[in-house]
Amino acid sequence: MHTVFNIKNLKKDFGANQVLKGINLTVNAGEVISVIGSSGSGKSTFLRCLNLLEKPTDGEIVFGDATQCGDGEVVTNCNVLDPAFDVTKYRSKVGMVFQSFNLFDNMNVLKNCMVGQCKVLGRSKEEAQENAMKYLTLVGMDKYVNARPRHLSGGQKQRVAIARALAMDPQVLLFDEPTSALDPEMVGEVLDVMTTLAKTGRTMIVVTHEMGFARDVSTRVVFMDQGVIAEEGDPKQIFTNPQQERTKQFLSRVL
Repeated sequence: MHTVFNIKNLKKDFGANQVLKGINLTVNAGEVISVIGSSGSGKSTFLRCLNLLEKPTDGEIVFGDATQCGDGEVVTNCNVLDPAFDVTKYRSKVGMVFQSFNLFDNMNVLKNCMVGQCKVLGRSKEEAQENAMKYLTLVGMDKYVNARPRHLSGGQKQRVAIARALAMDPQVLLFDEPTSALDPEMVGEVLDVMTTLAKTGRTMIVVTHEMGFARDVSTRVVFMDQGVIAEEGDPKQIFTNPQQERTKQFLSRVL
């Protein structure tokens, strides 16, 4: 099985505060990994380190599988980034969907989904538009191509954000609490899109408070606590027979 990420002893400090205390995780192609845990456990920081929105303090992130595919790429080793490393190109392979959408307010929906393709991937406007329309149709937003983000509901904005990430043809999609900024009635429409994507075999890492999604859609659940992975495993095992006391306490509170 092709390895997408091999994360070794990943640490992140903010001054004297060590938020990540040594994360080790292997992510394989086609996996849907839900990362759960209390607020402040380091979940979002972990995701932001994978996308290099935060520079890790220590550890290593290997993107791709050198042993099987010959394209293993050390993203970060300790706290030194290779100056020749193309962060923009890397992020085009590691798509990110934020809780606050991060759409461009001065562009309509279609252009939001085209600009990255043209500027980063060098696609023609025609090719970028065709690709954008494919994914806007997939998420049910093809009728809103001329709308500006301010005219959309939260759920609609998040679906556009997902289409924008997909349009870059990433190898993996990272979701940072994609439903936390939504009104309750809009959560379902975004989770439906994410469930559809999971069924197509896309590699996804999802930081989420939606326990139903973690239990029913994920192929693996990772429980983080105080900057470490306290427990990981099959969703059924994690939710019905957690091994760690801290996991049991967390699930008893949220379920």
